[in-house]
Amino acid sequence: MSAAPLISVVVPVFNEQDNVIPLAQEIRRVLDDVGELFEMVFVNDGSSDATRERLLAFHADEPRLRVVDLDGNFGEASALSAGFHQARGELVVTLDGDGQNDPSDIPRLLDTLRARDLKAVSGLRVNRQEGYWLRVLPSRLANALIVWVTRVPLYDCGCGLKVYRRSAVPRVHLPRGLHRFMPAIFGVRGSEVAQVETHDRHRQHGSSHYGLARTAEVVRDLLAVRFIIDDARAAERRFAIGTAGSALLAALLMERSVAAMVVFDALAVVCGMIWWNARRFNRAQAEGVYRLRQEGA
Repeated sequence: MSAAPLISVVVPVFNEQDNVIPLAQEIRRVLDDVGELFEMVFVNDGSSDATRERLLAFHADEPRLRVVDLDGNFGEASALSAGFHQARGELVVTLDGDGQNDPSDIPRLLDTLRARDLKAVSGLRVNRQEGYWLRVLPSRLANALIVWVTRVPLYDCGCGLKVYRRSAVPRVHLPRGLHRFMPAIFGVRGSEVAQVETHDRHRQHGSSHYGLARTAEVVRDLLAVRFIIDDARAAERRFAIGTAGSALLAALLMERSVAAMVVFDALAVVCGMIWWNARRFNRAQAEGVYRLRQEGA
């Protein structure tokens, strides 16, 4: 067994066959210059193209690359969970597998984390290389809501480039979508994080796996995040009661007041969404969110 690395770079990938090797080469070049022991943990999230084969071929010549192979497509949150669980470094870096995050920004995030004794540092993308109306504006609105709810002042939660101290990353299983709120779910306080401006690059190969539906999902999941952070088990119980009670009141008021019925129906829907998210978070901790096809190379 080789010496444990100081830095682990976790990269979730799904159908990125043309991006994974150039990205791994970039990460290697940047961290070789940093001069610390490191590993690259690429998590193959059930790719149906040649992503896995290309990573394994690269590993044959570069043992610092580890391939964590998932038995199916579980989503980015699950792939990140798997990467966190496999990573050995005291400092854990994450970045997207599409090449839009620039690995040359990693040293500045690491320097900021260590110089200010923080628990997490997040990239803040400038000059974003995406459409303003369909991607950038919805992202900014969603981020403002996330900051308001979580009280963690990170205004680009969608930026995959982040660095954490190992002590700040508990062994949490993140269900689909909740990776957008990782620092808050990990219990990191606002005073323990910082942002560093980073480059945003055009995707060179393939197409984005995200669309406008992502913004709606963020709003849906955000309703539950504060309650999950505080006490997910209590939230599941309370909002199950709230859902049933609101639905019952709506039924009882149906013939007396249409307005009241609509209000309690809406309340039942909101309570139901919070209950559903709290329940799937609790189930994720009990059952896990991914299966390994292969422990990794």
